[in-house]
Amino acid sequence: MSEITNEHLLSRLRTQFGEFIYNESTPYELATIVLHKDKITEVIQWLYNDPEFKFQFLTDVCGIHFPDAKGAELGVVYHLHSLTNNLRLRIKCFMPAKNPSIASISEIFPAANWQERETFDFYGIVFEGHPNLKRILNVDEMDYFPMRKEFPLEDGTRTDKEDQYFGR
Repeated sequence: MSEITNEHLLSRLRTQFGEFIYNESTPYELATIVLHKDKITEVIQWLYNDPEFKFQFLTDVCGIHFPDAKGAELGVVYHLHSLTNNLRLRIKCFMPAKNPSIASISEIFPAANWQERETFDFYGIVFEGHPNLKRILNVDEMDYFPMRKEFPLEDGTRTDKEDQYFGR
């Protein structure tokens, strides 16, 4: 059996889902696509079932926040691994902060259950169809999402620091 390359993987994804893939790249030799969020379950199910690729291991699901990217401020990143082919794929899906929702993949990968809950807990991204989407690490009374870049990194009212000592 010959080795499956990133180029072959990306080519097959383009052929199958090209109109829904906004961008593709291979940073650090990791095949990466930016996908329309409405196609996530279809693409992941296809990758899971495809007899050539066999992406049947979910490494990670996590959130990202780019507050300056108007209309695509929040995103979900999926890392898949084909153990059979020793091939990895990263999928990114972006959405507006006003309505951050995407379909759950917990039916395909049961391990996504916890990871989607964590992403909801820290970023406020709603995973439609998730069986138990509620906070998992933070208290239920929290009315904000701590990993969003909505708060200043430093307390501007502090008087115990002088800027000259911090390169400012």
